[in-house]
Amino acid sequence: MRPSFRCRSCGANWPCSPARLALLYLYEKDRPGLMIYLAAQLTRALQDLPTAHPALLAGRIVYWVPRSRPP
Repeated sequence: MRPSFRCRSCGANWPCSPARLALLYLYEKDRPGLMIYLAAQLTRALQDLPTAHPALLAGRIVYWVPRSRPP
């Protein structure tokens, strides 16, 4: 939910745990696509929440994604 970047379902900071699971499922075979989507969301969050600390927003929106396993 913009501009607060809170989950529409539970009100927690987005992406909440259910949203993270849903994103991992939706982008299961497209990790670059997931990272591009999250980077775009981070850009929007930085614009919508100008007083928020950029590193904290990045951690919340992007850095939760598990690292891919080596082949």
